[in-house]
Amino acid sequence: MGTPSYTASVTRMIVRRDQRVAPPPPGTPLLYQHFTVRHESKELQLLAWRDYLDRFLDVPVTRQQLAHGFRGDIDAYLLPDMIYLDSRTGAFSQRRDLARISRDSMRDFVFHVAVDGIMETTTARPVSRAAQYTPGILALDMSQPMLMMRPMAARVLAFFLPRASVAAALPDPEAIHGRVIGYTTPLTRLVLDQIRLLCDGLPALSGEDQAHAIRTCGQLILAAFSKLQRLDDHQRAAARAALRQHIEAYIQANLHHEGLTPESVVRAFPAARATIYRMFEPQGGLQAYIRHCRLHEAARELVVMPRLSVSAIGYGLGFNSASDFSRAFSRQYSMSPRDYRERIDVSLFQDNLFNK
Repeated sequence: MGTPSYTASVTRMIVRRDQRVAPPPPGTPLLYQHFTVRHESKELQLLAWRDYLDRFLDVPVTRQQLAHGFRGDIDAYLLPDMIYLDSRTGAFSQRRDLARISRDSMRDFVFHVAVDGIMETTTARPVSRAAQYTPGILALDMSQPMLMMRPMAARVLAFFLPRASVAAALPDPEAIHGRVIGYTTPLTRLVLDQIRLLCDGLPALSGEDQAHAIRTCGQLILAAFSKLQRLDDHQRAAARAALRQHIEAYIQANLHHEGLTPESVVRAFPAARATIYRMFEPQGGLQAYIRHCRLHEAARELVVMPRLSVSAIGYGLGFNSASDFSRAFSRQYSMSPRDYRERIDVSLFQDNLFNK
């Protein structure tokens, strides 16, 4: 199938994709753009919407959707330090998987508000689903995978904030990925009031007042998530400690599995990659910690399993060769595995020499 023949206005918007995220020129409070597929032929409407979002999102398209047409309108407000989108759409889904993330440079955080309809979002890690059947604000980290489904017509607001701004405000920014907060506190009720202002009165404001209203709402949303994280500080510290214990236990249980790697550990636990990696920074990183644990277990086996050869111990703990194992062991214990076996008495091991 060749390139779809869109109307001239839609074609211009799709071709100028880089300009859709470019900040306004100095001295200009914001830039406004409007995009609609209503003037496209029915079978091209969702395709045009897909191509418009293609810079950062994948939009699956089915034959049934093409046959029934698609409603899609979006108002975009580009500020120097953030982007605000107000979209009205029919049912569709959009996603960011690891392949898409690896191909683009989008690393912002985006905060979604379903004004009408619902959106159901699934994040890859933790395996969770955030459904906005009740009013609230959904946070997504664009550097992490997600799938968002709008099963019916919806109006959704989106606030794109730079990663640096979110990281400066939140102690653990990656942890908010997929989280929804409701309008249950004075601060979040202020957010709701500001959202109503954006929905009802934004077009009537001057450019400077529009920028002020949008920025205020973005700042309030960020403050709400910041307060939530700080209020949860003790719980999060306890949760991190518990997670660390579970990860350590998982590593100990899988020391003899060749597939034990940092990636396999990350896949096994409901936490962001960056969160898990930070836990083991004091030990030189997750890879170094796994190797340390394997060498610790090797030292134990050298003492309590004298009939098992040195090379068999090394291979059994995931080392690619006897020489690789010997070098790694010597670096950690300042002697070769054979010398270690000869010098360490098993009775010393039984007196907790190897206990952590």
